[in-house]
Amino acid sequence: MSALHAARDGPITEDFFKALGRVKHIHNDVKVLLRTNQQTAGLEIMEQMALLQETSYEQLYRWAQNECRALTQESCDISPVLTQAMESLQDRPVLYKYTLDEFGTARRCAVVRGFIDALTRGGPGGTPRPIEIHSHDPMRYVGDMLAWLHQATASEKEHLEALLKQVSMQGVEENIQEVVGHITEGVCRPLKVRIEQVIVAEPGAVLLYKLSNLLKFYHHTISGIVGTSLAALLTTIEEMHLLSKKMFFNSLSLHASKLMDKIELPPPDLGPTCSLNQTLSLLREVLASHDSSVVPLDARQADFAQVLSCILDPLLQLCTVSASNLGIADMATYMVNSLYMMKTTLALFEFTDKRLEMLEFQIEAHLDTLINDQASYVLTRAGLSYIYNCVQQHKPEQNPLANVPSMDSASLKAAMVQFDRYLSAPDSLMMPQLNFLLSATLKALTAILLSSWYRPELPLSRVLKLLSVISRVPCKMKYLLLGTPRADY
Repeated sequence: MSALHAARDGPITEDFFKALGRVKHIHNDVKVLLRTNQQTAGLEIMEQMALLQETSYEQLYRWAQNECRALTQESCDISPVLTQAMESLQDRPVLYKYTLDEFGTARRCAVVRGFIDALTRGGPGGTPRPIEIHSHDPMRYVGDMLAWLHQATASEKEHLEALLKQVSMQGVEENIQEVVGHITEGVCRPLKVRIEQVIVAEPGAVLLYKLSNLLKFYHHTISGIVGTSLAALLTTIEEMHLLSKKMFFNSLSLHASKLMDKIELPPPDLGPTCSLNQTLSLLREVLASHDSSVVPLDARQADFAQVLSCILDPLLQLCTVSASNLGIADMATYMVNSLYMMKTTLALFEFTDKRLEMLEFQIEAHLDTLINDQASYVLTRAGLSYIYNCVQQHKPEQNPLANVPSMDSASLKAAMVQFDRYLSAPDSLMMPQLNFLLSATLKALTAILLSSWYRPELPLSRVLKLLSVISRVPCKMKYLLLGTPRADY
């Protein structure tokens, strides 16, 4: 009785908890008397112990409440006596909950004050420097704020774990999550205002994308500490992530609409336009920040397809419209160069296999057009275009080819002499557009095939194969061009 009454005017000590434990023990043991002839004594003792227990728990709650109210400093030391008090209060769930709420309110004030001080005053003696000094640098500014909150959230969870480490009742983990959410709720407003100011200032598509990834990373990291997505801090970070992501895609859409508003004509060298180069540079920066992002892999891959669609699809449409007034060979060359630039940009990054395959198919289609035009160019310059058309349209049931005008032996020999003159200088057979190809591989391949058209030392099958690749002309014409005798001619 002396130990319990001493706590009214002084601090709680170890003797208090021993006396409280003894009262609980007596209260449980006296139930034996109720099963004997000493029921009156048993009831009186039980009533006295119950009254003493309630008075003691009330005193313990008041003391714990005052102790928690004093925990408003940035550094929070949980005393062993307070930990023991929470263990005892778990027998009274209402008092236990009220004490936890008092702790959460005190720590919430401490965290809000610490956050504002970190933003405006910095650490003790000015080290580290105030976070708002770097407000001109969006990535560092937002990153420093989120890093401070990440550290504060982890510290508050450790304080709660120390406070409740001796509590054995169910739901302790849920209590910790709820109180941590309450503690960090106070910083949501100042955090949201500052991040919104950065985002709505439109720092550019690349920075918006980096901010989106940064916010996504800290949402994932802090949720691992808080343990629930219902916390106000996580909700605020998610809202800011969605806002930055929305602003990023709006920026890309605006960029794409500007491209289509003023179509830039292809340059004389049929290379990529300035707008195409600028957009690919933007795409390269976005993809580079995407590759270096610390966001989990599955989340990064989910965003990737949308990013490529917002940039590549308008680019492909731009190139098609820009080349619409060009000739066949010029259009094919311009499209091959533009698609080649897109392909080389995407080839440096992950998650681009499907897009690269699509671009490769489009390049091959335009190369086929260019090769067919090259074949027609060669036939026309060599004087074989008319002969080629005659051979192509001739049917076996018709008169012999020799009876067709300009298909007699003398005319064919004259055409072949002219063709042989061109073959002695194969570079002259190349269309000017082929020199504009940006891909060194394609240019080298074309030069090799053209220079290999007519070499007497090559076997006939090899020459036919080379001709097939370049000109796609029918087999009958190949034999005619090579001067190989055939019975039906």
